[in-house]
Amino acid sequence: MGLAKRIIPCLDVKDGETVKGTNFVNLRSAGNPIELGKAYSKQGADELVFLDITASYEERKTFTDMVTKVAQTLNIPFTVGGGINELKDVERLLYAGADKVSINSAAIRRPELVNEIANRFGSQVCVVAIDARLDEDGWHCYLKGGRERTERGLFEWAREVQERGAGEILFTSMNHDGTKQGFANEALRELSDTLSIPIIASGGAGCKEHFRDVFTEGHADAALAASVFHFGEIPVPELKQYLHQEGINVRI
Repeated sequence: MGLAKRIIPCLDVKDGETVKGTNFVNLRSAGNPIELGKAYSKQGADELVFLDITASYEERKTFTDMVTKVAQTLNIPFTVGGGINELKDVERLLYAGADKVSINSAAIRRPELVNEIANRFGSQVCVVAIDARLDEDGWHCYLKGGRERTERGLFEWAREVQERGAGEILFTSMNHDGTKQGFANEALRELSDTLSIPIIASGGAGCKEHFRDVFTEGHADAALAASVFHFGEIPVPELKQYLHQEGINVRI
């Protein structure tokens, strides 16, 4: 059966509340991150991802305090991202209760950061998030919450971060984000089949079948979603029962 596939709710946090948008824009409120985290832990989610989507220097202390409060309610692995630019940011978040950190823009700007985190804290702590969009000339990585295109291609950048010591890749397809039309299974399959580290799929979950497809067709190791969980459209226990019945190895 291999390793169990993981179901991961994601809390995108802005100004202390959970928000959700479509294609990275049109954000709306989705609730209190501490209460949501506690609920997902109880429901049997495998992990929780917490992203400060407008990370800025002034918000740092508030954000760290919230990480501590969320961590205190959880008994599952907890990944935190947003505004991580150096090792002391990683240290602060691990001290606050995170198990792993997710880096995105900072890694593209200074790829050595991946090596530094892996060497200092271990590969298992370093998740590299890649926001990419399928443009006319192929898949390109984007920075600053999807606002700025780079010349880095999705697949070559994913290979590089693996070589630098990343423990996992969290790939969000900007084309699919919030659309509820299914995950980017073709790109996911290429990532999963060419890399040896786990791939977390993000962007596009709309129904239980999409989760089945991301594991069977996309070969993803984990599936991350936000609005379908936050707004109660797909309860985590129900999703896991469905996947189990479909022959997919999940922790029930």
